[in-house]
Amino acid sequence: MDIKNTVTIMDITFLNVTKKDFLYDELFPRLNRQQKSFVVTANPEIVMKAREDHGYKQAVQSADYIVPDGAGILLAAKYKKEPLQERIPGYELMLDLLKHANDEGLRCYFLGAKDNVINKTIVEVEQQYPNITIAGSHHGFFDIHDSSIAENIKAQNPDIVFVALGLPRQEEWIAKHSNKFPKGLFMGVGGSFDVIAGEVQRAPEKWIKLNLEWLYRLLKQPLRFKRILKVFEFMLRIIVKK
Repeated sequence: MDIKNTVTIMDITFLNVTKKDFLYDELFPRLNRQQKSFVVTANPEIVMKAREDHGYKQAVQSADYIVPDGAGILLAAKYKKEPLQERIPGYELMLDLLKHANDEGLRCYFLGAKDNVINKTIVEVEQQYPNITIAGSHHGFFDIHDSSIAENIKAQNPDIVFVALGLPRQEEWIAKHSNKFPKGLFMGVGGSFDVIAGEVQRAPEKWIKLNLEWLYRLLKQPLRFKRILKVFEFMLRIIVKK
């Protein structure tokens, strides 16, 4: 990672790049070379968790790339007078990778979520991206220290592993087990399987463009309120630190 093109927020170093350049200059070439990659799409919740949990912080910092997913990250960078070029949402990045995998006939593995969600996700992916080879799938209800899961995935020889175990388990699982693999792009995708499966509706485009996706999700899922409080705490700490 070129340090000239990064912005550090609370010890988490973000790549300062557009999504298009990130895909075409970094991820696609690495996939073509079968070079292993660990990608974190970090929002304020991830940064705050890393601040509070040293083990998790080490897992996040072990990533090859950390990109900004969340309006709060962009606001914090702007407040520091080190603006990031754009937000790179994990869900959109996943769709771009699926399209690339479809174009190149790559093998994708899907790890996480409930059985019914992951089954619906596979059906949708097969319909929308027919040239992808589904290397396999597994629900998210297992001990992340169980190495047999990683060994089983490795045996399927995936090019991309989408990990939907949520914060903090997905980054911890990748950091712990990706060294067992000779290749593969590993990325935590949070609740993206739920969106693809149709279980959760993503915010309308106008909300996303206004960086209000967090508010839309809060209105639809009021139980997320505690998570939103972490975003406000994040911004308060940025302001106070300055």
